[in-house]
Amino acid sequence: MRRKLVAGNWKMHGTLAENDALLSAVLAGMAGVRAQVAVCVPFPYLAQVQAKLAGSPIAWGAQNMSQHGKGAYTGEVSAAMLNDFGCTYVLVGHSERRAIYGETDQVVAEKYAAAQAAGLTPILCVGESLNEREECITEQVVGRQLDAVLGLCGVASLAKAVIAYEPVWAIGTGVTATPDQAQAVHAFIRGKIRALDAAVADDLVIQYGGSMKAGNAVELLTQPDIDGGLIGGAALIAADFLAICKAG
Repeated sequence: MRRKLVAGNWKMHGTLAENDALLSAVLAGMAGVRAQVAVCVPFPYLAQVQAKLAGSPIAWGAQNMSQHGKGAYTGEVSAAMLNDFGCTYVLVGHSERRAIYGETDQVVAEKYAAAQAAGLTPILCVGESLNEREECITEQVVGRQLDAVLGLCGVASLAKAVIAYEPVWAIGTGVTATPDQAQAVHAFIRGKIRALDAAVADDLVIQYGGSMKAGNAVELLTQPDIDGGLIGGAALIAADFLAICKAG
């Protein structure tokens, strides 16, 4: 039985004081949470989060990393650096990285490979834009994004990874895919993996990452192939984040 994973993506938010208050409130409310819980935070706050969450049931990680191990890459952060701060997870291929910073499927696959080589668990983000959905090519787009990783790392690598389906048109817009829409894409992803390795597919955690909120979490998380959430705005509000964690 797959255990749900709820991961907060703070994006470019937070201060030392705000982070401390948020994490204190989340930690205080964790009783009764059955899901795995994690937070992916901006690089400057990894030391704070490590100190605050060490020994707690909440894991932590980063929102991005370089595909390179070291070298003349000003402004980049390596997987080894993330290990120094006790990270478990790292987001790779978030739609904002793909759209704003031009990360290609190949670059995302290289980051995924580098994360796993360092012992980190990549949360591989895939999803389609509004135009792509309207053109009815969602499966083609998501399949292409998955194929880049499968081609480089193989299906067995997914035994040590998480996939997050994030319809780009439902991120930060307040629009959420209906449970049926989300489930359909999750089922497509799992079916694609099952065609290659049934055991890996059955154990693979596939999160939903499109404006999941306290009010719609239960309806989404009861779908058979939705195994948690990658949470943006709601992860910055302790009560909302805890409600989602408890919905799982």
